[in-house]
Amino acid sequence: MKRTTLLRLTLAALALPALLAACTTAPKAPASVTTAELIRTSRSWDGAELPDYPAGRPELVAVRYVFPAGQKLGWHHHPVMNYGVLQQGELTIIGLDGKEKTVHEGEAVVEMVDTIHHGENRGTKPVILDMFYLSQEGLPLAVQHPEIPLE
Repeated sequence: MKRTTLLRLTLAALALPALLAACTTAPKAPASVTTAELIRTSRSWDGAELPDYPAGRPELVAVRYVFPAGQKLGWHHHPVMNYGVLQQGELTIIGLDGKEKTVHEGEAVVEMVDTIHHGENRGTKPVILDMFYLSQEGLPLAVQHPEIPLE
């Protein structure tokens, strides 16, 4: 009986510092909100200045595009300002003049306005691109140019 009591007291003595530490440790502070500015610019990705805001009531539009691997969008232009964030993959944007920009996962991009271009997913996984358009009611987000063949 004495041996059992001694063993219990020894175990209790060994466990006491850990128990006290657990009781006296300050509670973890809740995680705080963090922010990261992805882009701030007055120019599109090709360096051209963005136009002034049009007069009138704005219509903001958010669109998610999913490009399968190997997919090419046809030639088009945007009559309104727009920008986006690439959520997955890599997207290459090609201007009619041959200038290219590859946007990587997590990056923001400001598209060209009134300049013909197209996009390509040259990667092996789908591209997911969230775009935000600063438009007005009745304006198209893009104007297609099927007369220009894709190579």
